[in-house]
Amino acid sequence: MKRKIAIFASGNGTNAEQIIRQFKENANVCVALVVSNRQDAKVLQRADALGVPHRYVPRTDWADGEAVRVLMKEFAIDFIVLAGFLARVPDVLLHAYPQRIVNIHPALLPKFGGKGMYGDHVHQAVVAAGERETGITIHYINEHYDEGAIIRQFRCPVLPTDTPEAVAAKVHQLEYAHYPEIIRQLVEAL
Repeated sequence: MKRKIAIFASGNGTNAEQIIRQFKENANVCVALVVSNRQDAKVLQRADALGVPHRYVPRTDWADGEAVRVLMKEFAIDFIVLAGFLARVPDVLLHAYPQRIVNIHPALLPKFGGKGMYGDHVHQAVVAAGERETGITIHYINEHYDEGAIIRQFRCPVLPTDTPEAVAAKVHQLEYAHYPEIIRQLVEAL
């Protein structure tokens, strides 16, 4: 039986697209649904172009999460992947999907994590701190931002001449190269 993934995303959706493409031909795993908390998120257009069902869930429905839990049940979702999702995942989903919700963070946690540390904010902080390396952290989520158990980290150098944009480009390459593969390993092990 094929395992079904839901991707939660809030923005452009480049990571979501990479994940969808990774599983297009996979016999064991498929992306069955893309969910966004922003009606104008480009990720919804990407999902549509790739033939993946998608839903906008308004902010009010994320508060207790019951509507989202029902949506996951409707699509028979086995595993949830956060890909640039900028809202708190409600406790009802954490309890319904223990160790089955993963996130990717654009730094080496525990550094540069927590509320408000996402996207360009992280890359700016890495450069401002004079870090010599950064990377990505793939982790399970819990009730605290960026504090779930770390699954894997991948690193890249930060050169003294690197701008936040240059760091972002390096980090995106790590995300595209590693996130889909780690997701595959986790889902196939269910």
